[in-house]
Amino acid sequence: MPQATAAPGKSLLNPKDHTLILIDHQSQMAFATKSIDAITLRNNAGLVASAAASFGISTVITSVAEKSFSGPVFDEIKRALPESEVIDRTTMNTWEDPRIADKVNALGHPRIVLAGLWTSVCIVGPALSALDQGFEVYVIADACGDVSDEAHQRAMDRMVQAGARPMTALQYLLELQRDWARHETYASTTGIAMQYGGGYGLGLVYAKSMFNAAEGH
Repeated sequence: MPQATAAPGKSLLNPKDHTLILIDHQSQMAFATKSIDAITLRNNAGLVASAAASFGISTVITSVAEKSFSGPVFDEIKRALPESEVIDRTTMNTWEDPRIADKVNALGHPRIVLAGLWTSVCIVGPALSALDQGFEVYVIADACGDVSDEAHQRAMDRMVQAGARPMTALQYLLELQRDWARHETYASTTGIAMQYGGGYGLGLVYAKSMFNAAEGH
């Protein structure tokens, strides 16, 4: 008979066990993205980047043909992580760039969390490659997008079938926090949620303004 203990499941993420790789959140890539609107995509990318900054997540930001074709990385990401180098590639599969492999190995985490454009190319490639090499892979589905709903969904299906674990941007933030009694990140977590958390964030703004309420208190 299993016994319940007050401990998190092993598959839950924590700030020290993974590397976040943000891939090709660039204007030219977003122009053709149809599975998610640009405002929501930028919002969710900003939420993920802000969560990474707040929790000190090991983060790799990469672009493709930034100067010659695809344009700069979203401001929402650069504002949250201003000190992070953007590694510009030619490979469609981020994992095939030796600089990325070197960075991942130097950081030394067994889990990879991915988000970017497009799901069926720039996320599938590193997801399947990392899984083949023994990493656990998580994909933040609503911080990704593709040229059609079909392309995005089939890409998510393919990765899940191979063993990747899907999640959402808000889920990522709250999974990192997990306990409102963690006071060192409480203010930043609720602040990020208020800025980027949609209806949930509005609820936090309302409760704080009207009742001075706080999560977990």
